[in-house]
Amino acid sequence: MNTAIHRRVAALQSGRDPGFIARMASGWAVMGDPQVLPGYCLLLPDPVVPHLNALDPAERTRFLSDMGALGDAVLAATGALRINYAMFGNLEPALHAHVFPRYAHETKTLGIAHPWAYDWNAAPALDPAGHGELRDRIHAALTRTAAVL
Repeated sequence: MNTAIHRRVAALQSGRDPGFIARMASGWAVMGDPQVLPGYCLLLPDPVVPHLNALDPAERTRFLSDMGALGDAVLAATGALRINYAMFGNLEPALHAHVFPRYAHETKTLGIAHPWAYDWNAAPALDPAGHGELRDRIHAALTRTAAVL
């Protein structure tokens, strides 16, 4: 299978992904593109699997634990109110977890909606220079929790 998740993991493995945050036990923490909400991240498994239920119990626990650790780091780095987590795999049929910081400054309508209610086409593209400081803060927060390899 050749999904965007497979291609991104391959880029991470070769050191070519500009959104790289950290290597974790279950996979890769990366910045989302676009940055629909500042600090939007994903956790990508390595190796790539079709869905969460394809992992054995220990791998599943590791992936979910890493997802929570990434959420903790995003929360600490952004000062968000909360973190939303999502795993679908319908459009890209490979396991990946979305980690969305949610903010007090969001409009009332968008603040209670799922992140796909935002205009993703109008969201800022991931810019390694422009988002580098935030990426570094997320990495530092992950490092403090010993969640990185």
